[in-house]
Amino acid sequence: MAMPIDYDGMRTGDESERTDNVDEYRRTCIDFIEDISHDYEAWVDYYKLPEDEDKRRRAGIRATITRTNEWIAKVAQSIKAVDVVMNDGIQKMAESTAGKPLEIGVFVNHKSGYTETRPGIIDVNVKGAGRDGRKVKLGFHFKDDRFRIESTCDAYLDETDLPAQEFDMMDIHLKLHAENGKSRDVISFTVTISEVENGVEFDRRGVSTIVHLV
Repeated sequence: MAMPIDYDGMRTGDESERTDNVDEYRRTCIDFIEDISHDYEAWVDYYKLPEDEDKRRRAGIRATITRTNEWIAKVAQSIKAVDVVMNDGIQKMAESTAGKPLEIGVFVNHKSGYTETRPGIIDVNVKGAGRDGRKVKLGFHFKDDRFRIESTCDAYLDETDLPAQEFDMMDIHLKLHAENGKSRDVISFTVTISEVENGVEFDRRGVSTIVHLV
């Protein structure tokens, strides 16, 4: 069985589910988040984890359902925005399912996970540390893709001059370009951190963040 961290449950281009009615689409997607959460919970069963870790992962999945569905209902104002929020929630459920062994924090406006700030160039603070003396560095989300990003306003993370070195304690700043953004736009992005031992990747984890522009 493949690791769910690579499971791409994101629903793009499934035209049969499409509707022009945002309220109707919100309801469809709220139900979808609830439904797909059971797949992730089944993965947690499959891992046969120690009780405290099992509880931690399930709690992460449940918390994501609550927050993401709240954002679908209240924040997202268009079909595209609903998609961005839903896909962010799917990523977050996968991250909880895979566990969070590395200390990683991704902060926008001093908040993590579900955040809000103004349009423009947004400061993203990424902090991280490895285990047992291992170092950390900025990793890749998938193959050659440094970051996962999806938005209603063509936002992108600046990839020039990214720190390539390994850190004992990472504390770096990324630039999230949302100059085209306006109030009620949403941006979801995933930063991946690699844990490194003797120059070789030992483990890696992604952390997804959603930003509501106000």
